[in-house]
Amino acid sequence: MSSAIEVVRNARARRARLSVDSATGRVRLVLPPRAPLKKALAWAEEKAGWIAEQRARLPQAQPFKPGGTIPFGDACLTIAWEPSASRTVKRVGDTLLCGGTLDGVSRRIATWLKREALRVLSSETDEFADRAGVTVTKVAVGDPKTRWGSCASSGTIRYSWRLILMPDFVRRSTVAHEVAHRLHMDHSARFYRVLEMLDERDPDESRRWLRANGAALHWVGRES
Repeated sequence: MSSAIEVVRNARARRARLSVDSATGRVRLVLPPRAPLKKALAWAEEKAGWIAEQRARLPQAQPFKPGGTIPFGDACLTIAWEPSASRTVKRVGDTLLCGGTLDGVSRRIATWLKREALRVLSSETDEFADRAGVTVTKVAVGDPKTRWGSCASSGTIRYSWRLILMPDFVRRSTVAHEVAHRLHMDHSARFYRVLEMLDERDPDESRRWLRANGAALHWVGRES
């Protein structure tokens, strides 16, 4: 198992600490700078039962396949595959129609979702930026595992494309959060006053939703 364990040296660590990442399922072993590696890995090996229990509690993978469903804002979309249909994914009501070869369905659905995420998040970023009286130089999407959005001092805001899978109020709250950073690049009282002005609901509602449901979204589109 040791080859599957990610070892991290942390200057603030006082003892060995083992964890299983809820977004990836990876096992991480955090060690003080001078802790003996061989001894720590042997200790981690002894925790195989605990690791298996933690992994068993992880969210289930939700691959993009015909008949599968995808959370999408306040809706839920069902994937329909028709070989004779266009390879370009098309939304018809609450159905995503996808043609072409079966082995390409997952990739095409993922591409469609990322494009939709960029389109929606770009529009909503412009909307909130206008409200705040700020400029945003660029909006981009990626698939980070540790944060849903980030704002650079250059004016670039990057989001996880998985925001498109969240209820509308959670996604928009995240956009409001990142736009508020265009005024205050910290989490000071001033920042939270701006966020409360921009957010259409209590920001705590979104934070609670993310704590309860965020990890599962990293398993949408994964095979295992």
